[in-house]
Amino acid sequence: MNIIVMTGGPSGFGALAAKQLLLSENNRLILGVHHKQISGAEMLDLDLASLDSVRSFASRVTDLIGTAHINSLILNAGISLAPPLSYSADGFEKTFAVNHLAHYLLLQLLLPSLADQANVVITTSGTHDPAEKTIIPPPRHANAKWLAYPQNDPAHDHNPRTATGRAYSSSKLCNLLTARALSKLPETQARNINVIAFDPGATPGTGLMSNNNFVLQIIWKMLGLPIFKPFTPAMNSQTDAGNALVELATGKVHPAQFNIYAALRQKQITWPAPSELARNDDVMDLLWQDSAKLLGITV
Repeated sequence: MNIIVMTGGPSGFGALAAKQLLLSENNRLILGVHHKQISGAEMLDLDLASLDSVRSFASRVTDLIGTAHINSLILNAGISLAPPLSYSADGFEKTFAVNHLAHYLLLQLLLPSLADQANVVITTSGTHDPAEKTIIPPPRHANAKWLAYPQNDPAHDHNPRTATGRAYSSSKLCNLLTARALSKLPETQARNINVIAFDPGATPGTGLMSNNNFVLQIIWKMLGLPIFKPFTPAMNSQTDAGNALVELATGKVHPAQFNIYAALRQKQITWPAPSELARNDDVMDLLWQDSAKLLGITV
């Protein structure tokens, strides 16, 4: 029996991936959910905006699986918020708290429960890379203390829309750096744990824009309709993204040598180099350590 633990399974391409994983009787799927549910999965309450909820979820997962181990850990949930910046229950900027800190904590808590040769997939985004030239402002840094408390950042954005956009891209940079740091841990390498940072590309129709203004929500949903596919060839469908996530999470597709960054481009899983900042080991190490300090844990 393959045990799969997943966040971001109740909606978007994550829901399609979850349903596909449930097609195999050999898979036991444990989902962290806050509102929506998926039939056939074991669902545990999880609010990623609350670190207490993350800790409770991790504890319940370990109790649920007993002496068994997790074969696939899929950290897929993410939010993109409308301006102005908002804050989590723990006082951190909410996008950073949900997209990065909560998943970082969950990863630390569940790492001992991973099976040897387990697959870990963390969903990132091409917005982390200035070279992608997306409509979202790219990150300037991955300083955890400034991302958690943007008012302390000497170069913080005064424009609310720019600030929330950059909070999103910066959190996605942190996802990629976290995946890189995890892949380099001696424990990870000794146990042959496979780590992938997955960029689903532009995938309209998901719930990513659900916290933005009404006009953006409508445009995002419409772009996901099949009738618009001929006009958006560079975008991926939710089905494409869900299929790719399943292939990566179940080990059907393996990382290219020395590269853990998988980017879905026109239905194909590619292995490009991440941004220059994402490749910086000093930035990676500092994020890993500072994230632990923010959470009050030792790594």
